[in-house]
Formats: sequence, C-alpha cells, structure tokens
Amino acid sequence: MVEAGMEVRAPEGRAQAAGTRLMPGEPGRRLMIDRLLALLAEQGEISEETRQTLSRDALLSSADRHPLVMIAERKLKGLKPPHAMLDVDWLCQWLAGQIGWRHVRIDPLKVDFSRIGEVMSKAYANRYRILPLEVTPDSVTIATAEPYLTAEWVAELSHTLRRRVMPVLASPLELQRYLAEFFDLAGTIRSAQRNGQTAVQNNFEQLVELGRNGRHFDANDQHIVTVVDWLWQYAFEQRASDIHLEPRRDLGVVRFRIDGLLNNVYQVPPGVMSAMTSRIKLLGRMDVVEKRRPQDGRIKTRAGDGHEIELRLSTLPTAFGEKLVMRVFDPEVLSRNFAQLGLQGEDLARWQDMTGRPNGIVLVTGPTGSGKTTTLYATLRALATEAVNVSTIEDPIEMVENSFNQMQVQPAIDLGFADGIRALMRQDPDIIMVGEIRDLETA
Repeated sequence: MVEAGMEVRAPEGRAQAAGTRLMPGEPGRRLMIDRLLALLAEQGEISEETRQTLSRDALLSSADRHPLVMIAERKLKGLKPPHAMLDVDWLCQWLAGQIGWRHVRIDPLKVDFSRIGEVMSKAYANRYRILPLEVTPDSVTIATAEPYLTAEWVAELSHTLRRRVMPVLASPLELQRYLAEFFDLAGTIRSAQRNGQTAVQNNFEQLVELGRNGRHFDANDQHIVTVVDWLWQYAFEQRASDIHLEPRRDLGVVRFRIDGLLNNVYQVPPGVMSAMTSRIKLLGRMDVVEKRRPQDGRIKTRAGDGHEIELRLSTLPTAFGEKLVMRVFDPEVLSRNFAQLGLQGEDLARWQDMTGRPNGIVLVTGPTGSGKTTTLYATLRALATEAVNVSTIEDPIEMVENSFNQMQVQPAIDLGFADGIRALMRQDPDIIMVGEIRDLETA
C-alpha cells in the first residue's frame, strides 16, 4: 500500500541477483563507500578503474558527507543501458532495490509536518538523521538515509509511541534540507500561538465569543515575520502560481495552486492566520484595519536566488475572517520559450500553424496558474518581428516587452477591454492580444 505523504518509486531492474553475497553495509554501521562502489562495479554500472579511483579519492577526502552524495558528485553515467546518470535519486532507488526497502521522494505538500513534534524532538531527529513522514493512530513512517542504523531508534520509538514504525529510504540531501525546515516552522507556529493567546477576530464567530477577551497578534512579531517569509520562499520553490490564506472555524488553511490544482500546505491557528494576513497587508500598503471590504495590493520581493518576484494581493471578507489570495508573478517564468514550456513536436507544429495564419482568432483557456499567459507571451515574442505590429490590452501588464505595444486597462477613466480593442483597431495592427473576455461587448 502506498503511504500518504510520499512518492514511492520502485527500482527499475535493480533487484539484487540471487546468490550475491556482497551487501552495501553492515548492521550497526553507516553505509560504506567502498562497499557501494564494489557493488556498483560487480553489477556492471561502473568500471573497475572508476571504482578504484573513487575509493582512493574517498580515502583522501576529509569531508564528512554521505557516500551516496560523494558518488553522485562525480556525475557518472551507468555503463548498462539506459546509461542513466548516477545521481542521488538514482543511487537511492538502486540501494533500495539491494536491501529490499521502499524508496520515497519527500513531498512537502503531502506531509503534515505540524505533527512531527508529536513523534520526536528536533534533537532526536538530528541525532539519527531521521524524519517522520506520516503519523497515523497505528503506525509512523520514518525516512532515513542510513538503513543499517535503524535497529536502535526503531525499537525505542516503537516502545515509546506504541505504534508500528516503518522505516523507508530517502535522499540524504532531502533529509538534510527538510529536517531543519519542518521542525523550525512547527516551532515558530507554536511560539506565535503562545505569544498571542486568543485573538478576537472580526467575524461571525464573535457573536458567540463576545464574553471572551484576548489581544490581537502583532503583525510585526518576529515569529509572524518568520512564518510569512518562509511561506513565500516555500511557495517560490514549489512553483506556486497562487497562495491562499483561508480562515476557518478551528484552524486556518494555507493552500498553494501548483500546475492549476490547489494543494493544502499547512494549518495554523486562527489568530496566527489573522496576524499573517495583517503582516502581508501591511507590506502591500493596504488598510490593515479595514476588514469589511475587499482590497487589492501588491508586494515586490525576492526569491532565494535573488531574482525579483511580484505578488498581487486580494482580500475578501468571509464568515470566519479575511481571506487573502496572493498571485505570484515571476518575470523569469513569463520569459520562457516553447522548448522550456514543453511544447514540441506535433503539438508545436499545430500551434505555430494556427498562430501563424494571416487572419482568425485563437482562444487560450484553462484554470488559474496553468500557463495561459506564459504561452501567449512566448507566442507573441516569436511572432513580433520588425514586419509585424503586435498590440495587447491587458489587466494588468504582467511583463513589459519591447517588441509589443502594450495597453493597460484603466477602469478609473472608463478604459476597458472593449474600448481598448476599438482604439487598437485604428492602430494598423497585425496581431491583437486581449487579456480577458469579460463581457459581451468585448466578445
């Protein structure tokens, strides 16, 4: 049975052959690079010369790194078809096949890391380099990159938790990253909740709790600042197109839209959710006090690699408080070409045939965040030569292009899509891109 919160990958033809005595490790000891290299050479994935070279280099190296990472850093290709790159992911799948374990890819969107603290402390997890992935009333699934060092902690946790402990193999790089990230975020949420006690919210729930007094969380509280910063960076890494902060009766829900689908990411107490919303509204120069009317705003921030990203904010009053949606606009995404979008072969030929005709209309439709604007910009950049006049009317202009004539919708002066189209028709256009068809007149 596939456990929730992980992606299980079975090794492809890597099971240990019958009669093979060489194993990649010994009980009670860490994985040994000499054993791993010898097994790879025995199975024909690397040459004997490569094995000797890597073994010699490993002896000379003083770095304390996981042996799978050390092998992957050499960027070797397997000698056996299909000559796969021997990266950490491939090596983990291969190792899982040798020892009869399941290999998992840690998917943060499916791990309820708010429950990690129920299973073990951060110090215990760091001691054994393990990470709980799923907690149920009967069992706990725990990831490790050291399959021969499980006896001690499996016995301890089984006795303490009185549940079945199921170890699985995961990438040492993923464990190194998520160990700190998940435990730190869970601790930050708990600290923010303790500092704020019970927050009074401007919603229908107040009618029931008028007799209870409590103070609001401070939007500038360091814990709240940390949670918001983490939320943004995590969303950028996961390629989220939208971030939703949705208040609920008991726990607020944080959701990301990825590839057109919404995914639950985390649950936070209502008071923390309210403070996060206030913090983001403050940065977006919105009225923090006004919670009865919808508001719009924008924030410019930077991703982990330093490039600039813009967030478009929209709030909506709901029964349980303010709902906040942040639309992520990444200029680097909009500048992708057809190859980077995965549009190729017959699909690309059909698309270029449709968009290259001298007349007609092409409708690009799809759910939010599915890549409509990215596809349109890539197409217009390919069509906008010196001999072609490309004009657009957008709301908003998501990225300024030198080769386009771009017009911004301005409701304040009654300049809508229909008015813009009429004006563009008098500008000798070859191609017009209309951002949205909102009404019958525009259509």
